[in-house]
Amino acid sequence: MKHVIGFLIKVTLLTFICFIFWLVSNTSFSNIINVSIIVGGVVLTYPLVWLGRKILDKQPTISRAVWLTTFVHVGLGFTLGVPLVRALALHQDWPEWVLPIPSGIGRILVIITGGASFLVVANLALKGFGAPFFIALSRKLAVDWLYARTRNPMVFAGLAFFLSLGIWFQSVLFVLWVLVLFAPALLFFVKIYEERELEIRFGAAYLEYKSKTPMLIPRKLRT
Repeated sequence: MKHVIGFLIKVTLLTFICFIFWLVSNTSFSNIINVSIIVGGVVLTYPLVWLGRKILDKQPTISRAVWLTTFVHVGLGFTLGVPLVRALALHQDWPEWVLPIPSGIGRILVIITGGASFLVVANLALKGFGAPFFIALSRKLAVDWLYARTRNPMVFAGLAFFLSLGIWFQSVLFVLWVLVLFAPALLFFVKIYEERELEIRFGAAYLEYKSKTPMLIPRKLRT
């Protein structure tokens, strides 16, 4: 019964977030509200992650980590997901900020990085028995395939995908937004909260994996 209730809660939260995404992408806002969402929303990631870490450290048990992570991920849906959706919806509104790279190159990069993102999701499902974010937290520590090269292949592939979209859009502002605002906030979450949460859930196995595997840049790209 507990698992059924937990599943229903996650489905409800996911449905609500998807509705908010749809609403944000299809609603017209003033410039002030747009900036507040795209910039201010991302900035709110920092206090959200900091608060989540403080609560987690007060009682670092596996069950608490699982439920707290679910709600932190939901919060990220608003502080990172909503700004991302709005930024994607508005990229065409900045025609004077054109990136001097052919959109065809960006389209090819989108296909490559999109394929890489799919492979990471498959890797996590097959080796970690999990899915992205709170949809299904990994039940096993994924350390093979792509996860043998970097501890965060999903973050690496995702950021590469968003940058590729910016190149495809030829949007200087979108690329800068990803590099200056979105990426640092996402990496802050990974470093401050997610690593601690994984340490609690997987213990010594994660600490050993962490000591041997780079955080973000895959090994092959470092040589």
